[in-house]
Amino acid sequence: MFRVSSLLTTIVLALSVVGNPLFERNEELLRRVQGGVITLQAAKRINSTNVQQVGLLKRDQARAKGLKARATATGPFDKAPIVGSIPATNQAVDYTVTLNIGNPPTAYTVLVDTGSSNTWVGASQPYIQTTTSIQSRDRVSVIYGSGSMDGTEFNDKISLGSTLTVFGQSIGVATDQVGFDDVDGIIGLGPNGLTVGTLSPDTKTVVPTVTDNLFSQAPTTQLSVTNGELTFGGTDSSKFVGSINFAPITKKSPASKFWGIDQAIRLGTTSVLAKTAGIVDTGTTLTLIATDAFQKYQQLTGGVPDAATTLLKITPAQFANLKSLFFTINNVDYEFTANAQIWPRALNSAIGGDPNGIFLIVGDIGSPSGQGFDFINGFTWLERFYSVYDTANQRVGLANTPFTRATTN
Repeated sequence: MFRVSSLLTTIVLALSVVGNPLFERNEELLRRVQGGVITLQAAKRINSTNVQQVGLLKRDQARAKGLKARATATGPFDKAPIVGSIPATNQAVDYTVTLNIGNPPTAYTVLVDTGSSNTWVGASQPYIQTTTSIQSRDRVSVIYGSGSMDGTEFNDKISLGSTLTVFGQSIGVATDQVGFDDVDGIIGLGPNGLTVGTLSPDTKTVVPTVTDNLFSQAPTTQLSVTNGELTFGGTDSSKFVGSINFAPITKKSPASKFWGIDQAIRLGTTSVLAKTAGIVDTGTTLTLIATDAFQKYQQLTGGVPDAATTLLKITPAQFANLKSLFFTINNVDYEFTANAQIWPRALNSAIGGDPNGIFLIVGDIGSPSGQGFDFINGFTWLERFYSVYDTANQRVGLANTPFTRATTN
């Protein structure tokens, strides 16, 4: 039984069918909530123009560098520059949800991000102050791999779905932002430690996340019941098969600052990446691995870099012979089948690819192994599994789903 807040996220093949929902669950919360499952719908977006101008790989590499720079910043408000010449526009592929803020409420469309922990609005639609809005003395500043925001901290009422409300939630209100012009902001679902240094002058303050406040404020009815969940979208009550395996947050920095885990990767029986530290992150599109591991993966698969998509491209014959990737996490193997390793062919045009091409979603993170940040299991990975983010117990849970070995690609 989870004794404190935990967030469980399930993504069900959202790439293969445009518009399929993103599933996000909190197992601890519903046992504290009266009235059953709460549902907050989420939508997938593909920024085709941005993908084709920049490329999925370059965008994800920029995010990876930004995350590492943020985790290793030496002081509060230490603003590492946005990496290279990558335009600071929204992620190529992402998920959005609607938050209702204030009384009377205003609806804001925000990105879902497990790689950050601040919640903020005002990028597109201005923040509207109501009777529940309380401005604090702090400024807010958050740096992302693909953008940034600066603004003022407010505390306000947030409603999720029709039955769940959080009072006094810290919300950044952007007065200046880069890279988020077509959404209103972000709901940060990462560890709350990532909020340290985002406020000024209270630079050492840990800002309670939406998940933290949901747990602390939800009414308690039966403390012994352990099978509750908060759902953001959902169409099937059977979301995972088998048991959930929990892996502790890695002790290796900088991955330890995020939802970081230790894992090893092999292709068939051949080792690709020895046990090392990295993260799981909904804000990264591809599955990125250290440069030396990627080079080995490329050699084993025969993939050739494609200029149009920036991804590895393989032939039908190579795809027919493509072995499964196995991610070993806390002594449990998670199988990434051949179909899981390719971009959905129905969406090739969205990334500027040949409609009949076969493109691999495993990419080069841009740095060698041994850096303490040697992989990112992005949502192309997460959509195949059921994942749990247990904040207080500092662990990530994973399980197979009915879609883990789907062949819809």
